[in-house]
Amino acid sequence: MKLFSKLIGVVALLALTACGGGGYFGDSPISGAPGGEAAGSADPNSVAYFNQTIGDRVLFVVDEHTLTSQARATLDDQADWLLRNMEFNILVEGHADEQGTREYNLALGARRAASVQTYLISRGITSGRIRTVSYGKERPIEICSAESCYSQNRRAVSVISAGPGA
Repeated sequence: MKLFSKLIGVVALLALTACGGGGYFGDSPISGAPGGEAAGSADPNSVAYFNQTIGDRVLFVVDEHTLTSQARATLDDQADWLLRNMEFNILVEGHADEQGTREYNLALGARRAASVQTYLISRGITSGRIRTVSYGKERPIEICSAESCYSQNRRAVSVISAGPGA
């Protein structure tokens, strides 16, 4: 029954996100708490809690795919959440800023996603629960020719979904 309730919540959240009109341009398709709830009021086992409180993304330095200490701290929290919520899987999206060629940025995004995947596996998440994809520079969340925008686009985003046994 609890699992069914979570599944209904995820489906409702997806429906609300689809109706939000904000589109899907670099953000996770599952984001925000239902009904505009504050981050602190979300169920600690919910996707909204994961996105808002734990954090669904880590940032990278220019032309790097190594994890910063801040990224590792976020991924530690993600791994703990995933270990407590075994019914969820994760898709790690690798992204790059707009500088460089399409091919270079796709490869860099893939390396960033793989770094996150490797780290989560080292923290006890089974490889079968993690998929990766690279979008390179194709899905920026900030668009401008300044470091403030570039730095937000150098990221890996963890997208949570219900697993096959859920």
